[in-house]
Amino acid sequence: QVQLVESGGGLVQAGGSLRLSCTVSGSIFSINDWDWYRQAPGKQRELVAQITGGGRTYYPDSMKGRFTISRDYLKNTVDLQMNSLKPEDTAVYYCHVVTKTAPFASWGQGTQVTVSS
Repeated sequence: QVQLVESGGGLVQAGGSLRLSCTVSGSIFSINDWDWYRQAPGKQRELVAQITGGGRTYYPDSMKGRFTISRDYLKNTVDLQMNSLKPEDTAVYYCHVVTKTAPFASWGQGTQVTVSS
């Protein structure tokens, strides 16, 4: 199994930046994809960014330009750099992985990001 622990959330003013980090432990060899999702109050959880085991990145159109996902292979972390933050980016951000073996997906506990106007 894989364990995920997020860090780096907090309160930031609009226009500011934050860097989230997700430390991964356990059966890292089983991971196919590494993702960041977010969920705002009253809204569905949505994909923010994805990076594959081969290093290819994917961003939904609505997330392109301000978010950058990256992996640190030595530290076993997946990071999300967020720039030019807007109040609508306020949400709980979750680290997520897709694995080759059961349970096939794992979630972190989430980290709160609040952007003030």
